[in-house]
Order: sequence, then C-alpha cells, then structure tokens
Amino acid sequence: MTTWTGPLPLTHRRRGVIAYLAIAYVGMWAAMSPLLLSGYQRGDAREDTGALEEACIAVAMLAPALAALVVVRWIERGGRARDVLALRWEKPWGRAVRSCLTAFAVPAALTAAALILAALAGRYPFAGVRWDGLGPWAAGAVLGMLLSLPLFFGEELGWQGYLFPRLLGNGDRRRVLRAYVLTGAAFALWHLPTLLMGGQYPGRPWWVSVPAMLVSCLLILPVLTWLRLRSDSVVPAVIAHAVVSSVSVGMVKEFADSDAELDPLHMGLAGWPGWIVTGAFVTFLAVTGRLHPSHYATPTTPRTSPVGHR
Repeated sequence: MTTWTGPLPLTHRRRGVIAYLAIAYVGMWAAMSPLLLSGYQRGDAREDTGALEEACIAVAMLAPALAALVVVRWIERGGRARDVLALRWEKPWGRAVRSCLTAFAVPAALTAAALILAALAGRYPFAGVRWDGLGPWAAGAVLGMLLSLPLFFGEELGWQGYLFPRLLGNGDRRRVLRAYVLTGAAFALWHLPTLLMGGQYPGRPWWVSVPAMLVSCLLILPVLTWLRLRSDSVVPAVIAHAVVSSVSVGMVKEFADSDAELDPLHMGLAGWPGWIVTGAFVTFLAVTGRLHPSHYATPTTPRTSPVGHR
C-alpha cells in the first residue's frame, strides 16, 4: 500500500507538524487581531462584511498554505512543495474535469438536502424558488466562488495538502481514524478567533459556536479528503471548500424569506440539518471504503506519491 509520508523520519514529521500548526495558528490570530482589538462582533447572518473584515479574512486564509510551504521547504526538506502538497491536476484532463464538477456538485447537493430537511422541520423559512432570478444568481455565485479560489488554496494546501498526510503515517486503520479526527479538530479550532467574533454563528456564545464548529469540521473534512484521495490532487478539495463557504451560504440566503431571521445552527451545512445529511454521506463513504487511501492505491505507485491514481 502507498504510504503518504514517504521516507521522512518520524522525528522530522513530528517537528514539521508542530511547526505547521504553530505558524498556521499564529498567522490566523495575527490576521484577526485588528478585528479582535476593535471589538468587532457579527450579530446577523445577513450582515455583509466590510473592507477591513475581508482583508483580515483573506490574510488569515493564506496562513495554512504559508505554514505548509515553510515546513516543507525549510524544516522537512523532503521534496518539491508542489509534489508534496499534491498541487497538481489529475490526468487525463477529462477525469480532472469530472473531479472538479463532482467537487462542486456534492456540497451543493448536501446543502440542498439540508435546507429541505430544515424546512420540513419548520426551522428554515423557505420562500420558494424565484425562477426568473435563479440564473443570474447562480452565475454570480459561481463567479464569486471562482474568484475566491486562491484563498481556499491557502487553506487546503495546509489541511489536505500537508497536515492530513502527515498524521496518516503508514495508513493503518487506527492512524486513518486518528488523522481524520485530529485534522478535523485542528481545522475547527483554527477558526477560534472568528468564532469569538460571531463569524460562523452570529449571536451565539463561544461555548455554543466552538462545539458546533467542531462537529461541522469533523463531518465535512472526510468529504474534502475523499475528493482529494480519489483525484490524487488537492484541487477538488479546494473547489469543494469554496462551495461550502460561499455557494452553500448563498443558497441559504437565496431561498429564504427575505424578512426572516437566519440562524446557521438550524439550517445549511453548519447546523444540525447539515450534520445529518453530511453524516449520512460520510457513513456511505466509510462503509464503501472510500475514506481509506488503500482504496485508491495501486502496486505501481511510487512511495513518494501521497496517493495512487485509481
């Protein structure tokens, strides 16, 4: 079976993981410090972010990629960063296109299922589909997602490109489960500064938003990892993350009553309806073996490659 971590000694991997987490977390807190010091609080899910908020978020999202590049280049020195972090296109090109479309369709479908579930439970103020404006809204949402992709490369080069493979080790079942749990937890807690300001769960105290974010990240991370595993590339995970954080949030607003209050804890992928549908999908992936690297590895795969092509 292919090993994700290649010939790096254990001490190098541990040192690299510690350095990666330190740089990524310090970078996040430093980027958010202007907002934290100003006392900024997001109190409404419909509230638009200003120029300063957008700038701080953009800088923060680049921190994991910076951390991964620093560790690979100057601490581990285990190969070209592009290869180590799976920054490549799947081949042939037709398969790469299908992987990217899947990366868009899956989180969008999960969001739609979550909204239907929330509406049936009476927690989502569904206002119907405005067909005359659906096309322009969808085009704008996709364009906005594409423009934001560089920032999501900033996150996923760190979480999927670097951290998950390092925690995976030799890929036995115990290590696979540990890699999913620890990466998901690290990913969630990295958002702590934004959670303290009501970013993902406006109006909620930290003792509600932090556990909610932990659940959300622990459930969505396997979906992103599955997309990365099946393509041997970090690109589909980047696209899916962008859909979750932009298109999915836009769907919640687009199909809701414009006068109704929106609570992310009760709608979309960030709330309990999303946990149910995403949990069901992750269960399917786990039962069918799609969350284990060995499902995609081949006997001819080089040891230094993170995962084999299908």
